[in-house]
Amino acid sequence: MTDANDKITPLRKPVDCPNCGKPSSRADYPFCSRRCADVDLNRWFSGAYAIPAKDGADEGGGEASGGETD
Repeated sequence: MTDANDKITPLRKPVDCPNCGKPSSRADYPFCSRRCADVDLNRWFSGAYAIPAKDGADEGGGEASGGETD
């Protein structure tokens, strides 16, 4: 009898760790290990990564959208 695991196809293709390039592990996805996950978290905490902010002039003037008008 053949092994049933040989016939299982993964739902998504394997992704490499964004830090070191090794194959990711299921427990620490998308990283390969807890260490790589912690390295990435430290980069966020230290300010190496940043989400761009919009200028104050781009805001809608302070009124909530979707409300009723008089």
